[in-house]
Amino acid sequence: MHALNHLKANNQFWFAIGFAIISFGLCGCDSAQSNDEPRPTQQTNEPLPLRLMTINVRYEHDEDAQQNAWSKRVIGMVHMIQRERPDVFAVQEAMHGQVADLWASLPAYQFIGTGRDDGHFGGEYTGIFFLKSRLIEDSNSSQTRWLSDQPTQAGSKHWGNQFPRVVCQTRLWDRATGRAFHVFATHWDHRHQASRERSALLLGKWIASRQPADEPVVLLGDFNAVESNPALGYLLGKSVRLDGDVQRWSSTMIDTYQTMHPKQKDRTTLHFWSFSQGGRLKVDHILISQDGTVKDAAILSEKINRVSDHFAVSADVVFPAATDR
Repeated sequence: MHALNHLKANNQFWFAIGFAIISFGLCGCDSAQSNDEPRPTQQTNEPLPLRLMTINVRYEHDEDAQQNAWSKRVIGMVHMIQRERPDVFAVQEAMHGQVADLWASLPAYQFIGTGRDDGHFGGEYTGIFFLKSRLIEDSNSSQTRWLSDQPTQAGSKHWGNQFPRVVCQTRLWDRATGRAFHVFATHWDHRHQASRERSALLLGKWIASRQPADEPVVLLGDFNAVESNPALGYLLGKSVRLDGDVQRWSSTMIDTYQTMHPKQKDRTTLHFWSFSQGGRLKVDHILISQDGTVKDAAILSEKINRVSDHFAVSADVVFPAATDR
């Protein structure tokens, strides 16, 4: 943490380090991150356990009260991530410098993602961190696409969006078993329900078109939608009216938190700096494909460490051995 404090105290040095780190590591919208490490040569028939997390980090904002400034929050966030030690976690709303801070402070992790405004460093990142000691990236599958009528056009926004919205995805191999799984991370629009509905339809299409199609899927993000929202319901296999028609997706996913805590009334994740879990404003979710089993799920209600205006969400899941499926 002393190094991190030094970075924040010296803006020029901090920016140079952050720029160098991100420049050499992020995948853009048109080309994936280079990764020369070979994939596992053999695949075992063993279960695949994963610890997952998603956190909206709250973009670095000059108008935030002093105690909520990023320079005050980042240390607590790093401590939380180190304590939980997820195999994979997603971030939303992270500006370029915030991604650089997290990555520099978490050397055990690799990062995949890109700025939503230009496909490079501009605007907020929705990205994926993964534990390098355990997982290997299939760089050919890593990409960021825009939730719009022009998904490969960096910065594109339609459907009433005030800001561009994206999906970052990758495929990861587990070193121990050689098994692979797909990770999707997203951040949906905060104002327009029509945008959330069309985002659900497009995201469902991308998940269903993954290759190989029988590999497990993890979906992490801030959906700006609670469990009762039809856009989220669509991904959970419910018959809902989306974009003017009744729709039902065949590739049903599992809501990890709802599976473990179906009777929990107080489940707020977007607390607006109140640090209260009271109410049902749960907009941050971890979904997994139907072949998985949920072992645990939690809202990490950090009240001492003011990490963000959102609580992080975690889940422990297991994808069974092939013979058990």
